Amino acid sequence: MRSISKAEKRPKRKFPNPLKEVISWFNPESSYELNGHPYIQEEDGLLALHFDRLSVQSEMRLDAPDELVLGYTRALMGFMLFAPNPKHIAMVGLGGGSLAKYCYRNLPQSDILVLEINSGVIALRDEFAIPHDDERFQVILADGADYVGNASSPVDVLIVDGFDASGHSPQLGSQQFYDNCFSMLGENGILAVNLWFEYASYKEYLSRICNSFAYRIVIVDVEGDSANKIILAVKGADFPPSAATLRQRADSLSATHPINYQAMADNIIQALATLRT
Repeated sequence: MRSISKAEKRPKRKFPNPLKEVISWFNPESSYELNGHPYIQEEDGLLALHFDRLSVQSEMRLDAPDELVLGYTRALMGFMLFAPNPKHIAMVGLGGGSLAKYCYRNLPQSDILVLEINSGVIALRDEFAIPHDDERFQVILADGADYVGNASSPVDVLIVDGFDASGHSPQLGSQQFYDNCFSMLGENGILAVNLWFEYASYKEYLSRICNSFAYRIVIVDVEGDSANKIILAVKGADFPPSAATLRQRADSLSATHPINYQAMADNIIQALATLRT
């Protein structure tokens, strides 16, 4: 059953038989989805954020709103293996707030700034149980590319997960943008980017990240998901960390986080080994 917030509610469309439902997928009439506005759908205990019917931007379990449901969100948290105690985290893209909520609940030492360009997405924050702004958590309406390009305060972690109704936002994939990401990070900062592997510009974007970060990157596969790749790019010269360091951090993190960091560390160690060959 699809649930729409009061602010986003629209008239329901009714089909007299299943055949018309199928036809509507191939010959859609002008609708809310086709305008690219964010909306939510509830089904089987999951609340999902959509821009259209074909892709899910974010998912939340109604009985466990802080859980990271989608594999790519857990993979993005792999930055913790490189920066286990971040003080300042910036995120480009709010979506359903999965990462923002997780970091807020599980990283009490971290200040978190979330940049979201779509006011409609921010309007749904209460639906996804995203915390209210406070002294260490803030969601602002802003163009992430512009903000990163003009940032004056360094951050330890920068997460870029910027997708819209058309896919990956082009302004978040330019060489200048990744150069600005590098500049925004502190001395040993890390950039975590979610890229769609099947996107036509994937290799081009990856090449630009490599250029900005002098090839200090690792590509992380997402468990059970061949479409998304997580790129972790490290600013500090001390890269890559040893396998022993990664495994030690994974053991420590697994004691306090509901994420299989041991498996993630093995994945990263294997990926780093592939880069060396």
